Amino acid sequence: MTTVQPASGIADMGGDDGWGTAPRPDPQEPPFKEDWEKRAFAMALLSMRLSGTNLDAFRHAMNRLDRAHYIDDGYYGRWLYGAENLLMDSSIIAPGTVEARAVNMSGGQAEEPAAPEPHKPDYAPTAAGSIRQIDAPQKFRVGQRVRAKTLKAPGHTRLQKYTQGHVGTVAIVEPAQVLPDTHAHFIAENAQWVYTVAFDSHELFGPDAEKFTLNTDMYEDYLEDAS
Repeated sequence: MTTVQPASGIADMGGDDGWGTAPRPDPQEPPFKEDWEKRAFAMALLSMRLSGTNLDAFRHAMNRLDRAHYIDDGYYGRWLYGAENLLMDSSIIAPGTVEARAVNMSGGQAEEPAAPEPHKPDYAPTAAGSIRQIDAPQKFRVGQRVRAKTLKAPGHTRLQKYTQGHVGTVAIVEPAQVLPDTHAHFIAENAQWVYTVAFDSHELFGPDAEKFTLNTDMYEDYLEDAS
């Protein structure tokens, strides 16, 4: 597998300034506005099977995109680029293959790179989906105050940077799940308990923030006792 990429990717934009006004969702919006989006969706799902990877690896493949590819080209645009990253990671296609093929399909002439020798990760899931049964006891209980750790993860993580170092309260103990941080890199499933943690908006965003409670799911490795 390719070298682990930095964890701070484009997807972790919560709490940041400078992104402009968020558009209001349209409840009547169809799942696919254009026909190409249907194909992009199917190709992205197929890319995980062809590359021998998993959903967490696919999320990491999208998190490594720049702003233009992640945001400006839309939701299914980032799915396409993420699929391309997965296929290159496993050497299913060579860098530059998609660009050359697009030129040729548009009537131009471009030399396509030779197909590389596939290099899929040595990976097989222990069960379907992400939920697992584990014997380890829960480290935290409902009502317990916990702090989100400050991590400098070398690769994929689902721990939002705006929660790191802040204190919240465990609201729900969820079923154990595969840890994305290790699963995305085929290190281990590392299944562990997941907790819904309630954070006060002033704790996260300061005294001038609108008053509300933010609930977010956090893996056990992301938390430490703050009681």
